[in-house]
Amino acid sequence: MNEIIIRMLTLPPSVRAFTLPDPQGDYNIYVNCALSAEQQKKSVQHETLHIKKGDFNKALTAAQIEREMK
Repeated sequence: MNEIIIRMLTLPPSVRAFTLPDPQGDYNIYVNCALSAEQQKKSVQHETLHIKKGDFNKALTAAQIEREMK
């Protein structure tokens, strides 16, 4: 429970990564495998920050949460 699982897959070029919590309480970070290794690392760090900030428990839209990150 509360583990972070990194999953690499082909995503549209406009999507670097996204995270989905699962029913067991783990967080699955899906990373675009077409990105460079450096961009993959940055994307995982970005998604991990969302998890640490508790963004998945907030009553905000994804756009609002992303604005908070800047």
